Amino acid sequence: MKARVHVTLKHGVLDPQGKAIAHALGSLGFGGVEDVRQGKFLELELAETDAGKAREQVKAMCEKLLANTVIENYTIELV
Repeated sequence: MKARVHVTLKHGVLDPQGKAIAHALGSLGFGGVEDVRQGKFLELELAETDAGKAREQVKAMCEKLLANTVIENYTIELV
């Protein structure tokens, strides 16, 4: 089973990399981009075949390592 995890900064947390990307896009002529929030995408190949157990495993991974839950949100998609 494959799990896809999207990790993004929580609203209200400063995102200097996102600001730099927005500025660079404007410099390249891509007007109209008002804000950019960057994050990370992880794809995990799991041996677990039970969707419920797989989701719990990935949630534990996110809570312990993949996301800093103080400043980041995450979503899990099982494929």
